[in-house]
This record gives sequence, C-alpha cells and structure tokens, in this order.
Amino acid sequence: MSAPSRMLRRGILLGTAGAVLAGCGGGTPPTPPPAAVAPAPTPVVRPKEPDTGKALPPIAYEPKGRRDPFTPIFLGKDNAALSVSAVKLTGVVGGPSSLLALVEAPDGIGYILKPGDALGDGRVTGITPNSVTFAVSARGSQSASSLTLRLPENQ
Repeated sequence: MSAPSRMLRRGILLGTAGAVLAGCGGGTPPTPPPAAVAPAPTPVVRPKEPDTGKALPPIAYEPKGRRDPFTPIFLGKDNAALSVSAVKLTGVVGGPSSLLALVEAPDGIGYILKPGDALGDGRVTGITPNSVTFAVSARGSQSASSLTLRLPENQ
C-alpha cells in the first residue's frame, strides 16, 4: 500500500471518529427537573367488615349417580360388604412414592390402591411388582387373616 493511500485512509478514519465523538453530546448538560413535589399521603385501606345478614344454607352432597366417597364400599342391594377375596388383581404400577395396585371388583368397577388403603373387609398391607397383600378383618366365627392376590403368569 502506498503512502498517499495510507494517509487518505487515516484521514477518513480520523474524520469518522471525530464525527462520531461530536455527536456524542459535547454540549452542556441538561438542567435537572425541578424538585419533585411529594405526593399526598394515600389513605389506609382496611378490609370490609362482614355483614351480619342472613346465614347461608348448609351445602348438601348431591351424588347424581356417583358413590358418596365417605361411605364404606358395599356391593349389591342386600348391603353385603365387598370381600377382597372376590376382587381380581389386574395390574401394579409405580406411583410417585410407592407401587399402586389396580384391582377389579366382580361388578367391573376398578380401584387404585396404595399401602394402607381399605377396600371392603380388607386393608392393603403391601404391594410388590406382581402381588398385593391384604389384612382381612374377622368375620363371624373366622379370625383375622392375610390374603395375597397375584397377577396371572401370562401378563
């Protein structure tokens, strides 16, 4: 590169830099705004006092064809309690903290059970990847016992 072209290039660069710097506010600084006036104090807002009007009616549970979740599970019209010996283990799945058992009652209703859940005359005491164990309460002359339901071998 020749000396004149270098000087021309240097001149262009210096001119551009000077123009940029000149546009960057070499003037006098703006005057600050006048002192802000403090806003008027806002009133304190308090919660509304409840009205002492008429009391609301109590809310009743309307099943609309659904089972009341707070009553024991019964099967049939003669109020014969569901027996865990009549249910079928259909699957075992992994839950967030433990295994869950999928069982089906004779009427086709399915239940998802975890350890400690009650179903009919039994309570789940343990679940393994291929079985569920119930503690069955005493009936009549029978004593309390344990019942283990296993998944079929072909699953």
